[in-house]
Amino acid sequence: MHHLLLMSHSVFPTLDMKRTAQFYEKKMGFRVVEYLEAAEPHICLYRDLTEIILTQSNGQKVIPNRELYGYGYDAYFITQNQEELQQELINADVKIVRALNHTDYNNKEFVIEDIDGRWIAFGIKQALR
Repeated sequence: MHHLLLMSHSVFPTLDMKRTAQFYEKKMGFRVVEYLEAAEPHICLYRDLTEIILTQSNGQKVIPNRELYGYGYDAYFITQNQEELQQELINADVKIVRALNHTDYNNKEFVIEDIDGRWIAFGIKQALR
């Protein structure tokens, strides 16, 4: 029997869940739902079909993948209408670290930096010619 993976949610540990949640709500258009009384307190951030789960980092500063390993994003969201989304985030004063372009691995993507220094890409695979 073939098992189908349906979707993926990013889990972002953070020093201050409420501060990070506020950034995603105010700047990135996510809806915030808090589960702070749970045995493992967390905040869920929802936008369209995606979800980000914020957890406490136990006092550990967020170290983005590019700092730990030399390169790499901290999350990658497949998206459409990238021009409009990039402009929406520019209008909200979100830091764009790589503007929309075609990569050497055949994706069209742009990358933002969040309030904790994570690099998050919004991209889509281009049709092979």
